[in-house]
Amino acid sequence: MTRRRPWWLTGIGIVLTALMLFPIYWMINVSFTKDSNMRKDPPNIIPIGGTLHGYAIVVHQQLPFLGTSLLIGAGTVAVTLILAAPAAFSLAKLRPRGGGALRFVLLIAQIIPAIIMAMGFYTIYVRLGILDTVWGLIVADSTIAVPFGVLIFTAFMSGIPDELMQAARVDGAGTWRTFVSVVLPVSRNSVITVSLFSFLWAWSDFLFANTLDGGGALKPITLGIYAYIGNNNQEWNSIMATAVVASIPAAVLLVVAQRYVAAGVTAGAVKD
Repeated sequence: MTRRRPWWLTGIGIVLTALMLFPIYWMINVSFTKDSNMRKDPPNIIPIGGTLHGYAIVVHQQLPFLGTSLLIGAGTVAVTLILAAPAAFSLAKLRPRGGGALRFVLLIAQIIPAIIMAMGFYTIYVRLGILDTVWGLIVADSTIAVPFGVLIFTAFMSGIPDELMQAARVDGAGTWRTFVSVVLPVSRNSVITVSLFSFLWAWSDFLFANTLDGGGALKPITLGIYAYIGNNNQEWNSIMATAVVASIPAAVLLVVAQRYVAAGVTAGAVKD
């Protein structure tokens, strides 16, 4: 018989959830609040007589930056999947020599401070002449996403039965055909998980963007918000409206893909 959870535990969970979500609510509240009402002490908890002026500013000034972030995110996802999936397939099923050492190197790559990588990229990009470019940011963001993607894919693909691979070979499929036609379709959950996290890393990146694309015309939304705060530090209505709009793609993707993400992250954690 299943024991019912005590009511006070549920109450504590509701209170903690409300505390964690309150900053998000306040961001949305301020995005609809007139700047004149922000000077009240304290401001209204509900945006009475709200305005859409901040969102008009977003459409007029920040929309190009949102488009740039979408392009960088999509490019990072593409590069990550193209590199991480075949590499993980090789580690999980082809089992090359030194595979264990390579996994360890990928794990170490996850703990290298991003500022160190950013300074290295800056020196290389200056010499190659690709500073302040979208492609430069895609490559930089991919260096964080690819190691994570390889580890997630490897954990999932290691759990794919070898009998499935052997059946594909009996039917005449080569290694590449087996990977494309058998392994990738079965790995749907991990593909969605890696794609989502890759996109979110690129979407929320500020350090690489500020170091490698600070003076370019195609700024991502993180730099757009940063520059807008610097130039309009009293217009919190517009600042929060920009933050709300910038949060929508990430929130929608998380809600839509949460079931696949949960399955992809836990894949390989438990083995029979």
